[in-house]
Amino acid sequence: MPIIHYPPKKKIICNGYKTEEYLKNIISLKNNGCQNILPIIDSKKELFELEKSHSGAFDIGIRIASEEEPRFDFYTSRLGIGYKDVITLYKDHILHHKKARLTMLHFFINTGIKDTAYYWNELHKCLKVYVVLKKVCPELKALNIGGGFPVKNSLNFQYDYAYMIDQIIENIQTFCHDANVPTPDLYTEFGSFTVGESGLNIFKVIDQKKQNDKEKWNMINGSFMNTLPDSWALSKKFLMLPINGWHKEYERVFLGGLTCDSDDYYNSEQHINAIYLPKYSADEPLYIGFFNTGAYQENISGYGGINHCLLADPKHIIIDKKQNTYAAKIFNKGGSPTKMLKILGY
Repeated sequence: MPIIHYPPKKKIICNGYKTEEYLKNIISLKNNGCQNILPIIDSKKELFELEKSHSGAFDIGIRIASEEEPRFDFYTSRLGIGYKDVITLYKDHILHHKKARLTMLHFFINTGIKDTAYYWNELHKCLKVYVVLKKVCPELKALNIGGGFPVKNSLNFQYDYAYMIDQIIENIQTFCHDANVPTPDLYTEFGSFTVGESGLNIFKVIDQKKQNDKEKWNMINGSFMNTLPDSWALSKKFLMLPINGWHKEYERVFLGGLTCDSDDYYNSEQHINAIYLPKYSADEPLYIGFFNTGAYQENISGYGGINHCLLADPKHIIIDKKQNTYAAKIFNKGGSPTKMLKILGY
């Protein structure tokens, strides 16, 4: 593995299930100067593999396998170690370990941070584990809270971020004070919330099809399945607004993508179960924007490869703000039939 020059004070937290190669790369990074790399143990096996390969002392964290909401297909997260097993793992395999030192407890809720009885109950279960561990493990200093805050997905979206932050911190402080243990350093992993607003998708309505007396289909110059895959796979809704034509009369429509798949459509706003857009006119192009698409959509849909129905990649534009001015540059000109055929070997 090539040497990577990385700021020595930056902390790298390694989450998830770890393959043999993943573990080897963690150790390689540490040996090449990344002393603040912190593997979060997902199973006992990972601890045993790390201790076999590590020549010196190393810090670790433990991820708690949280219990999911009843509506989920599974009851317990596939990631992490069960609540009742964390203390046992520490006492049996880490407490007297010659190399490993536990410094972080990782708590992650798949459905995100919400003001519900379920969330507060899971947080309290995590804190119970933390205070018990802290009393026998003075090196434990950090609590990593994952799951993340929601991203705005409609104009009537309301979420009191400040209130939730205050309540989480207050709960942790109260819990630790009552147990007579120091409060932990807090880490957060709010992926979607952090990057959601960094991206938006703009489509042009290229035609309108009237299928019967009630249904009007506005056909876009793209595909929801390819460019906004969560809208197809998870029925996720995004903040959608017309870019132009606000002064016009509005009409109820469905939005259809260009692929031949009948599921390539978008049919409702989060709050009104319908889409209303300025009336379509062939003489004046209509543009629509899907906002807060910076999380996952590009990663899932892929970049530079073959898309569904051989649709070419859309044009990618980066907008950079400098003081009070905005500069736009083309990052990717988009795909072409020649490029598609070349990838396929023609």
